[in-house]
Amino acid sequence: MINQTDLISKYGGNAPRYTSYPTAPHFDDSVNASAYQNWLGEIRAEDVISLYLHVPYCRQLCWYCGCNTRATQVYGPVSQYMEFLLEEITLIERLIAEKPVVGRLHWGGGTPTILTGGDFLRTMEKLRESFDFAGDAEIAVEIDPRTMTESKAELLATAGVTRASLGVQEFAAHVQEAINRRQSFRQVVRSVGMLRAAGVESISFDLMYGLPRQTIADIEETAALTVELRPERVAVFGYAHVPWMKPHQLLIDEDALPGAAERPKQAAAAARVLEKAGYEPIGLDHFALPEDSLSKLAKSGGLRRNFQGYTDDQANILIGFGASSIGLFPQGYAQNYSDLPHYFSAVKSGQLPIMRGIEISDEDRLRREIIERLMCNYSIDLGSACAERGASLGLFKDEHRRLKEFADDGLIAFEGDVVTIPYKFRPYVRSVCAVFDSYLQTGKGRHSRAI
Repeated sequence: MINQTDLISKYGGNAPRYTSYPTAPHFDDSVNASAYQNWLGEIRAEDVISLYLHVPYCRQLCWYCGCNTRATQVYGPVSQYMEFLLEEITLIERLIAEKPVVGRLHWGGGTPTILTGGDFLRTMEKLRESFDFAGDAEIAVEIDPRTMTESKAELLATAGVTRASLGVQEFAAHVQEAINRRQSFRQVVRSVGMLRAAGVESISFDLMYGLPRQTIADIEETAALTVELRPERVAVFGYAHVPWMKPHQLLIDEDALPGAAERPKQAAAAARVLEKAGYEPIGLDHFALPEDSLSKLAKSGGLRRNFQGYTDDQANILIGFGASSIGLFPQGYAQNYSDLPHYFSAVKSGQLPIMRGIEISDEDRLRREIIERLMCNYSIDLGSACAERGASLGLFKDEHRRLKEFADDGLIAFEGDVVTIPYKFRPYVRSVCAVFDSYLQTGKGRHSRAI
Protein backbone atom coordinates (compact mmCIF):
# COMPACT_ATOMS: atom_id res chain seq x y z
CA MET A 1 0.00 0.00 0.00
CA ILE A 2 1.38 3.45 -0.94
CA ASN A 3 1.49 6.34 1.55
CA GLN A 4 -1.13 9.10 1.87
CA THR A 5 0.88 11.73 0.01
CA ASP A 6 1.40 9.46 -2.97
CA LEU A 7 -2.28 8.41 -2.90
CA ILE A 8 -3.39 12.05 -3.13
CA SER A 9 -0.94 12.66 -5.95
CA LYS A 10 -2.10 9.58 -7.86
CA TYR A 11 -5.86 9.63 -7.23
CA GLY A 12 -6.66 13.18 -6.10
CA GLY A 13 -6.89 14.77 -9.55
CA ASN A 14 -9.85 16.52 -11.15
CA ALA A 15 -13.19 14.71 -10.90
CA PRO A 16 -16.87 15.70 -10.92
CA ARG A 17 -18.98 15.95 -7.76
CA TYR A 18 -21.44 13.59 -9.47
CA THR A 19 -24.65 15.37 -8.62
CA SER A 20 -25.71 14.15 -12.06
CA TYR A 21 -24.51 11.69 -14.68
CA PRO A 22 -23.61 12.56 -17.34
CA THR A 23 -22.32 15.79 -15.80
CA ALA A 24 -23.12 19.27 -17.11
CA PRO A 25 -19.89 19.83 -19.11
CA HIS A 26 -21.10 17.12 -21.49
CA PHE A 27 -24.46 18.73 -22.25
CA ASP A 28 -24.84 20.05 -25.81
CA ASP A 29 -27.43 21.60 -28.12
CA SER A 30 -28.80 18.21 -29.18
CA VAL A 31 -31.47 18.78 -26.53
CA ASN A 32 -33.42 21.90 -27.47
CA ALA A 33 -36.75 23.51 -26.66
CA SER A 34 -38.61 21.08 -28.92
CA ALA A 35 -37.18 18.00 -27.18
CA TYR A 36 -37.89 19.52 -23.78
CA GLN A 37 -41.48 20.25 -24.79
CA ASN A 38 -41.93 16.58 -25.70
CA TRP A 39 -40.55 15.50 -22.32
CA LEU A 40 -42.91 17.84 -20.48
CA GLY A 41 -45.82 16.44 -22.48
CA GLU A 42 -45.14 12.94 -21.15
CA ILE A 43 -45.61 13.93 -17.49
CA ARG A 44 -48.69 12.33 -15.96
CA ALA A 45 -50.94 13.21 -13.01
CA GLU A 46 -49.69 10.21 -11.02
CA ASP A 47 -46.07 11.41 -11.25
CA VAL A 48 -44.53 12.87 -8.12
CA ILE A 49 -42.08 15.53 -9.23
CA SER A 50 -39.71 18.11 -7.79
CA LEU A 51 -39.30 21.77 -8.70
CA TYR A 52 -36.24 24.02 -8.59
CA LEU A 53 -36.29 27.83 -8.85
CA HIS A 54 -33.08 29.75 -9.43
CA VAL A 55 -32.68 33.37 -8.31
CA PRO A 56 -29.30 34.57 -9.66
CA TYR A 57 -28.85 37.66 -7.49
CA CYS A 58 -27.02 38.54 -4.27
CA ARG A 59 -26.39 41.80 -2.42
CA GLN A 60 -22.66 41.05 -2.48
CA LEU A 61 -20.55 38.56 -4.40
CA CYS A 62 -18.57 36.13 -2.24
CA TRP A 63 -15.23 35.35 -3.86
CA TYR A 64 -15.44 31.58 -3.28
CA CYS A 65 -18.84 31.27 -4.96
CA GLY A 66 -19.24 28.79 -7.81
CA CYS A 67 -22.92 29.55 -8.45
CA ASN A 68 -24.55 31.40 -11.33
CA THR A 69 -25.23 34.72 -9.62
CA ARG A 70 -24.48 38.43 -9.78
CA ALA A 71 -24.42 41.24 -7.23
CA THR A 72 -26.95 44.06 -7.17
CA GLN A 73 -27.67 46.84 -4.69
CA VAL A 74 -30.96 47.80 -6.35
CA TYR A 75 -34.10 45.73 -6.72
CA GLY A 76 -35.03 46.66 -10.29
CA PRO A 77 -33.10 43.84 -12.01
CA VAL A 78 -34.48 41.29 -9.52
CA SER A 79 -38.06 42.49 -10.09
CA GLN A 80 -37.62 42.27 -13.86
CA TYR A 81 -36.15 38.77 -13.60
CA MET A 82 -39.08 37.51 -11.51
CA GLU A 83 -41.55 38.65 -14.16
CA PHE A 84 -39.78 36.45 -16.70
CA LEU A 85 -39.57 33.53 -14.26
CA LEU A 86 -43.33 33.74 -13.65
CA GLU A 87 -43.89 33.75 -17.40
CA GLU A 88 -41.68 30.66 -17.75
CA ILE A 89 -43.88 28.89 -15.18
CA THR A 90 -46.90 29.76 -17.34
CA LEU A 91 -45.18 28.43 -20.48
CA ILE A 92 -44.40 25.12 -18.83
CA GLU A 93 -47.82 24.81 -17.19
CA ARG A 94 -49.47 25.00 -20.62
CA LEU A 95 -47.32 22.15 -21.95
CA ILE A 96 -48.14 19.68 -19.16
CA ALA A 97 -51.40 17.94 -20.00
CA GLU A 98 -52.00 16.53 -16.50
CA LYS A 99 -51.03 18.27 -13.27
CA PRO A 100 -48.42 16.17 -11.45
CA VAL A 101 -47.94 16.12 -7.68
CA VAL A 102 -45.09 18.21 -6.31
CA GLY A 103 -43.24 16.53 -3.46
CA ARG A 104 -40.27 18.92 -3.25
CA LEU A 105 -39.62 22.56 -4.08
CA HIS A 106 -36.17 24.09 -3.69
CA TRP A 107 -35.38 27.80 -4.00
CA GLY A 108 -31.69 28.26 -4.89
CA GLY A 109 -29.37 30.97 -5.99
CA GLY A 110 -27.80 33.36 -5.52
CA THR A 111 -29.86 34.47 -2.57
CA PRO A 112 -33.58 33.69 -3.00
CA THR A 113 -34.44 35.75 0.08
CA ILE A 114 -33.31 38.84 -1.80
CA LEU A 115 -36.91 38.84 -3.08
CA THR A 116 -39.50 41.14 -1.59
CA GLY A 117 -42.23 39.42 0.38
CA GLY A 118 -44.68 40.26 -2.36
CA ASP A 119 -42.62 38.62 -5.10
CA PHE A 120 -41.93 35.52 -3.02
CA LEU A 121 -45.60 35.02 -2.12
CA ARG A 122 -46.76 35.77 -5.65
CA THR A 123 -44.41 33.14 -7.05
CA MET A 124 -45.53 30.57 -4.48
CA GLU A 125 -49.18 31.27 -5.33
CA LYS A 126 -48.42 30.85 -9.05
CA LEU A 127 -46.74 27.50 -8.42
CA ARG A 128 -49.64 26.25 -6.32
CA GLU A 129 -52.05 27.22 -9.11
CA SER A 130 -49.92 25.46 -11.72
CA PHE A 131 -49.18 22.24 -9.80
CA ASP A 132 -50.77 20.07 -7.12
CA PHE A 133 -48.59 20.15 -4.02
CA ALA A 134 -48.54 17.11 -1.74
CA GLY A 135 -49.77 17.81 1.77
CA ASP A 136 -46.34 16.94 3.16
CA ALA A 137 -44.34 18.63 0.39
CA GLU A 138 -40.92 19.89 1.47
CA ILE A 139 -40.36 23.52 0.53
CA ALA A 140 -36.75 24.56 1.04
CA VAL A 141 -35.03 27.90 0.59
CA GLU A 142 -31.37 28.94 0.69
CA ILE A 143 -30.72 31.88 3.02
CA ASP A 144 -28.00 34.45 3.64
CA PRO A 145 -28.10 34.93 7.45
CA ARG A 146 -26.96 38.54 7.04
CA THR A 147 -30.28 39.49 5.45
CA MET A 148 -32.69 37.62 7.73
CA THR A 149 -35.35 39.56 9.69
CA GLU A 150 -38.29 38.51 11.84
CA SER A 151 -40.77 39.62 9.19
CA LYS A 152 -38.92 37.66 6.50
CA ALA A 153 -38.86 34.53 8.68
CA GLU A 154 -42.60 34.85 9.30
CA LEU A 155 -43.24 35.36 5.59
CA LEU A 156 -41.30 32.20 4.70
CA ALA A 157 -43.32 30.20 7.21
CA THR A 158 -46.57 31.69 5.88
CA ALA A 159 -45.55 30.64 2.37
CA GLY A 160 -45.14 27.05 3.57
CA VAL A 161 -41.35 26.84 3.79
CA THR A 162 -40.37 23.78 5.82
CA ARG A 163 -36.56 23.84 5.50
CA ALA A 164 -34.08 26.71 5.54
CA SER A 165 -30.50 26.19 4.38
CA LEU A 166 -28.13 28.79 5.81
CA GLY A 167 -24.87 29.64 4.11
CA VAL A 168 -22.42 29.77 7.03
CA GLN A 169 -19.15 28.57 5.42
CA GLU A 170 -16.79 29.61 8.25
CA PHE A 171 -16.98 31.66 11.46
CA ALA A 172 -13.29 32.69 11.67
CA ALA A 173 -13.03 36.42 10.90
CA HIS A 174 -9.71 36.16 9.04
CA VAL A 175 -11.16 33.52 6.70
CA GLN A 176 -14.33 35.56 6.15
CA GLU A 177 -12.15 38.51 5.17
CA ALA A 178 -10.22 36.34 2.71
CA ILE A 179 -13.43 35.24 0.94
CA ASN A 180 -15.31 38.58 1.14
CA ARG A 181 -18.11 37.23 3.33
CA ARG A 182 -18.26 38.81 6.76
CA GLN A 183 -20.98 37.53 9.05
CA SER A 184 -20.90 37.10 12.80
CA PHE A 185 -21.89 34.09 14.85
CA ARG A 186 -24.47 36.35 16.48
CA GLN A 187 -26.13 36.99 13.10
CA VAL A 188 -26.44 33.27 12.50
CA VAL A 189 -27.80 32.69 16.03
CA ARG A 190 -30.46 35.37 15.44
CA SER A 191 -31.41 33.93 12.04
CA VAL A 192 -31.84 30.41 13.42
CA GLY A 193 -33.89 31.73 16.33
CA MET A 194 -36.18 33.78 14.09
CA LEU A 195 -36.77 30.89 11.68
CA ARG A 196 -37.57 28.42 14.45
CA ALA A 197 -39.83 30.91 16.23
CA ALA A 198 -41.73 31.45 12.98
CA GLY A 199 -42.31 27.70 12.60
CA VAL A 200 -39.79 26.65 9.93
CA GLU A 201 -39.42 22.98 10.83
CA SER A 202 -35.85 22.15 9.83
CA ILE A 203 -32.55 24.01 9.56
CA SER A 204 -29.51 23.09 7.47
CA PHE A 205 -26.03 24.65 7.56
CA ASP A 206 -23.51 24.79 4.74
CA LEU A 207 -19.89 24.83 5.93
CA MET A 208 -16.70 24.81 3.84
CA TYR A 209 -13.13 23.63 4.17
CA GLY A 210 -10.17 24.35 1.92
CA LEU A 211 -10.74 28.12 2.12
CA PRO A 212 -7.90 30.66 2.07
CA ARG A 213 -6.12 31.18 5.41
CA GLN A 214 -8.30 28.46 6.97
CA THR A 215 -6.70 26.10 9.50
CA ILE A 216 -7.76 22.88 11.16
CA ALA A 217 -8.38 24.87 14.36
CA ASP A 218 -10.69 27.21 12.43
CA ILE A 219 -12.82 24.40 11.04
CA GLU A 220 -12.97 22.69 14.44
CA GLU A 221 -14.20 25.92 16.06
CA THR A 222 -16.77 26.50 13.32
CA ALA A 223 -18.06 22.94 13.67
CA ALA A 224 -18.25 23.35 17.47
CA LEU A 225 -20.27 26.58 17.14
CA THR A 226 -22.52 24.83 14.62
CA VAL A 227 -23.19 22.06 17.14
CA GLU A 228 -24.34 24.68 19.66
CA LEU A 229 -27.14 25.72 17.28
CA ARG A 230 -28.12 22.10 16.50
CA PRO A 231 -29.22 22.32 12.87
CA GLU A 232 -30.85 19.11 11.71
CA ARG A 233 -28.43 18.81 8.78
CA VAL A 234 -24.91 20.04 8.08
CA ALA A 235 -23.05 19.94 4.77
CA VAL A 236 -19.26 20.35 4.82
CA PHE A 237 -18.19 21.12 1.27
CA GLY A 238 -14.66 21.38 -0.05
CA TYR A 239 -13.97 24.71 -1.72
CA ALA A 240 -13.61 24.22 -5.49
CA HIS A 241 -11.05 26.68 -6.85
CA VAL A 242 -11.96 26.96 -10.54
CA PRO A 243 -11.02 30.52 -11.61
CA TRP A 244 -11.01 29.42 -15.27
CA MET A 245 -14.77 28.99 -14.87
CA LYS A 246 -15.46 31.63 -12.18
CA PRO A 247 -13.10 34.59 -12.82
CA HIS A 248 -14.06 36.36 -9.56
CA GLN A 249 -12.20 33.57 -7.75
CA LEU A 250 -9.02 35.24 -9.01
CA LEU A 251 -9.59 37.67 -6.11
CA ILE A 252 -8.68 34.82 -3.75
CA ASP A 253 -5.00 34.53 -2.88
CA GLU A 254 -4.06 31.09 -4.20
CA ASP A 255 -0.97 31.05 -1.98
CA ALA A 256 -3.28 31.20 1.06
CA LEU A 257 -5.23 28.08 0.05
CA PRO A 258 -4.61 24.89 2.07
CA GLY A 259 -2.52 22.33 0.20
CA ALA A 260 -3.76 19.01 -1.14
CA ALA A 261 -2.52 17.17 1.96
CA GLU A 262 -4.18 19.67 4.32
CA ARG A 263 -7.67 19.57 2.79
CA PRO A 264 -8.59 15.99 3.84
CA LYS A 265 -7.31 16.75 7.34
CA GLN A 266 -9.67 19.72 7.56
CA ALA A 267 -12.60 17.63 6.36
CA ALA A 268 -11.75 14.93 8.91
CA ALA A 269 -11.53 17.54 11.70
CA ALA A 270 -15.02 18.82 10.97
CA ALA A 271 -16.34 15.25 10.85
CA ARG A 272 -14.80 14.41 14.24
CA VAL A 273 -16.48 17.37 15.95
CA LEU A 274 -19.87 16.73 14.37
CA GLU A 275 -19.88 12.97 14.95
CA LYS A 276 -18.79 13.41 18.56
CA ALA A 277 -21.84 15.66 19.01
CA GLY A 278 -24.19 12.95 17.69
CA TYR A 279 -24.38 13.79 14.00
CA GLU A 280 -24.26 10.83 11.65
CA PRO A 281 -22.15 10.94 8.47
CA ILE A 282 -24.18 10.93 5.26
CA GLY A 283 -22.20 10.13 2.17
CA LEU A 284 -19.12 12.16 1.35
CA ASP A 285 -19.88 15.53 2.91
CA HIS A 286 -23.23 15.62 4.74
CA PHE A 287 -24.15 15.03 8.37
CA ALA A 288 -27.56 14.70 10.01
CA LEU A 289 -29.11 14.07 13.40
CA PRO A 290 -30.21 10.44 13.92
CA GLU A 291 -33.92 11.25 13.69
CA ASP A 292 -33.54 13.07 10.37
CA SER A 293 -34.78 11.34 7.21
CA LEU A 294 -31.30 11.48 5.65
CA SER A 295 -29.89 9.40 8.50
CA LYS A 296 -32.69 6.87 8.22
CA LEU A 297 -32.26 6.50 4.45
CA ALA A 298 -28.49 6.21 4.75
CA LYS A 299 -29.04 3.21 7.02
CA SER A 300 -31.67 1.60 4.80
CA GLY A 301 -29.75 2.12 1.55
CA GLY A 302 -32.34 4.48 0.07
CA LEU A 303 -30.25 7.65 0.03
CA ARG A 304 -30.23 9.58 -3.27
CA ARG A 305 -28.00 12.23 -4.81
CA ASN A 306 -29.07 15.16 -7.01
CA PHE A 307 -28.12 18.74 -7.78
CA GLN A 308 -28.61 19.72 -4.12
CA GLY A 309 -26.25 16.96 -2.97
CA TYR A 310 -27.40 14.06 -0.76
CA THR A 311 -31.16 13.97 -0.50
CA ASP A 312 -34.24 12.04 0.55
CA ASP A 313 -35.97 13.16 -2.67
CA GLN A 314 -37.06 10.04 -4.56
CA ALA A 315 -38.53 11.87 -7.59
CA ASN A 316 -37.20 11.00 -11.04
CA ILE A 317 -38.52 14.22 -12.58
CA LEU A 318 -37.22 17.66 -11.68
CA ILE A 319 -38.43 20.79 -13.47
CA GLY A 320 -36.03 23.72 -13.27
CA PHE A 321 -37.13 27.34 -13.58
CA GLY A 322 -34.90 30.35 -14.05
CA ALA A 323 -31.57 31.10 -15.69
CA SER A 324 -29.08 28.17 -15.68
CA SER A 325 -31.49 25.77 -13.92
CA ILE A 326 -31.30 22.11 -14.92
CA GLY A 327 -34.23 19.75 -15.30
CA LEU A 328 -34.08 15.98 -14.85
CA PHE A 329 -36.37 13.62 -16.77
CA PRO A 330 -36.40 9.90 -17.52
CA GLN A 331 -35.20 10.84 -21.00
CA GLY A 332 -32.27 13.00 -19.89
CA TYR A 333 -31.30 16.48 -18.73
CA ALA A 334 -32.24 19.94 -20.02
CA GLN A 335 -30.64 23.22 -18.98
CA ASN A 336 -31.89 26.78 -19.37
CA TYR A 337 -29.78 29.60 -20.76
CA SER A 338 -27.33 30.83 -18.15
CA ASP A 339 -26.96 34.34 -19.52
CA LEU A 340 -29.91 36.60 -18.83
CA PRO A 341 -30.27 38.23 -22.29
CA HIS A 342 -30.81 34.85 -23.97
CA TYR A 343 -33.08 33.67 -21.15
CA PHE A 344 -35.21 36.85 -21.35
CA SER A 345 -35.35 36.77 -25.15
CA ALA A 346 -36.61 33.18 -25.29
CA VAL A 347 -39.29 33.64 -22.64
CA LYS A 348 -40.42 36.96 -24.15
CA SER A 349 -40.95 35.24 -27.50
CA GLY A 350 -42.96 32.46 -25.85
CA GLN A 351 -40.22 29.86 -26.23
CA LEU A 352 -38.84 27.48 -23.62
CA PRO A 353 -35.42 28.95 -22.68
CA ILE A 354 -33.45 25.74 -23.22
CA MET A 355 -29.76 26.17 -24.01
CA ARG A 356 -28.50 22.60 -23.94
CA GLY A 357 -28.92 19.15 -22.42
CA ILE A 358 -28.30 15.49 -23.05
CA GLU A 359 -30.49 12.51 -23.86
CA ILE A 360 -29.33 9.48 -21.91
CA SER A 361 -28.97 5.90 -23.06
CA ASP A 362 -29.57 2.64 -21.18
CA GLU A 363 -25.83 2.42 -20.62
CA ASP A 364 -25.84 5.96 -19.15
CA ARG A 365 -28.61 4.93 -16.76
CA LEU A 366 -26.63 1.90 -15.62
CA ARG A 367 -23.47 3.94 -15.09
CA ARG A 368 -25.50 6.60 -13.26
CA GLU A 369 -26.92 3.95 -10.93
CA ILE A 370 -23.45 2.59 -10.18
CA ILE A 371 -22.04 6.06 -9.51
CA GLU A 372 -24.97 7.06 -7.32
CA ARG A 373 -24.75 3.87 -5.22
CA LEU A 374 -21.01 4.39 -4.74
CA MET A 375 -21.54 8.04 -3.77
CA CYS A 376 -24.34 7.12 -1.33
CA ASN A 377 -23.46 3.62 -0.05
CA TYR A 378 -19.73 3.29 -0.87
CA SER A 379 -20.47 -0.12 -2.32
CA ILE A 380 -21.94 -1.62 -5.48
CA ASP A 381 -22.53 -5.15 -6.70
CA LEU A 382 -21.72 -4.73 -10.39
CA GLY A 383 -23.15 -8.12 -11.30
CA SER A 384 -26.51 -7.37 -9.72
CA ALA A 385 -26.62 -3.85 -11.20
CA CYS A 386 -26.02 -5.24 -14.68
CA ALA A 387 -28.52 -8.06 -14.24
CA GLU A 388 -31.26 -5.66 -13.11
CA ARG A 389 -30.85 -3.64 -16.31
CA GLY A 390 -30.28 -6.56 -18.67
CA ALA A 391 -26.67 -5.59 -19.36
CA SER A 392 -23.58 -7.73 -19.64
CA LEU A 393 -20.89 -7.45 -17.00
CA GLY A 394 -18.44 -7.54 -19.91
CA LEU A 395 -19.37 -3.90 -20.50
CA PHE A 396 -17.01 -3.04 -17.64
CA LYS A 397 -13.99 -5.04 -18.79
CA ASP A 398 -11.75 -1.95 -18.90
CA GLU A 399 -13.15 -0.69 -15.61
CA HIS A 400 -12.24 -4.00 -13.95
CA ARG A 401 -8.59 -3.48 -14.90
CA ARG A 402 -8.57 0.06 -13.51
CA LEU A 403 -10.35 -1.01 -10.33
CA LYS A 404 -7.68 -3.65 -9.74
CA GLU A 405 -5.11 -0.86 -9.54
CA PHE A 406 -7.24 0.89 -6.88
CA ALA A 407 -7.49 -2.41 -5.00
CA ASP A 408 -3.74 -3.03 -5.23
CA ASP A 409 -3.17 0.39 -3.62
CA GLY A 410 -5.69 -0.41 -0.87
CA LEU A 411 -8.31 2.20 -1.79
CA ILE A 412 -11.07 -0.32 -2.45
CA ALA A 413 -12.00 -3.90 -1.68
CA PHE A 414 -12.79 -5.71 -4.92
CA GLU A 415 -14.23 -9.15 -4.26
CA GLY A 416 -15.96 -10.95 -7.08
CA ASP A 417 -18.17 -8.30 -8.64
CA VAL A 418 -18.60 -6.23 -5.46
CA VAL A 419 -16.73 -2.94 -5.09
CA THR A 420 -16.51 -1.49 -1.57
CA ILE A 421 -14.68 1.63 -0.40
CA PRO A 422 -13.35 1.22 3.17
CA TYR A 423 -14.22 3.96 5.67
CA LYS A 424 -10.66 5.31 5.74
CA PHE A 425 -10.62 5.91 1.98
CA ARG A 426 -14.13 7.29 1.48
CA PRO A 427 -12.74 10.74 0.58
CA TYR A 428 -11.56 9.11 -2.66
CA VAL A 429 -15.09 8.11 -3.70
CA ARG A 430 -15.24 10.66 -6.54
CA SER A 431 -12.06 9.19 -8.00
CA VAL A 432 -13.53 5.68 -7.84
CA CYS A 433 -16.74 6.89 -9.48
CA ALA A 434 -14.70 8.49 -12.25
CA VAL A 435 -13.63 4.99 -13.33
CA PHE A 436 -17.22 4.43 -14.52
CA ASP A 437 -17.54 7.84 -16.23
CA SER A 438 -17.32 7.20 -19.96
CA TYR A 439 -17.51 10.95 -20.73
CA LEU A 440 -14.82 12.23 -18.38
CA GLN A 441 -11.80 12.33 -20.67
CA THR A 442 -13.42 15.03 -22.82
CA GLY A 443 -14.27 17.32 -19.91
CA LYS A 444 -11.80 16.63 -17.15
CA GLY A 445 -10.44 20.16 -17.01
CA ARG A 446 -13.85 21.54 -16.10
CA HIS A 447 -13.84 19.94 -12.65
CA SER A 448 -12.16 20.64 -9.33
CA ARG A 449 -9.75 18.32 -7.55
CA ALA A 450 -11.33 15.24 -5.97
CA ILE A 451 -9.30 15.58 -2.76
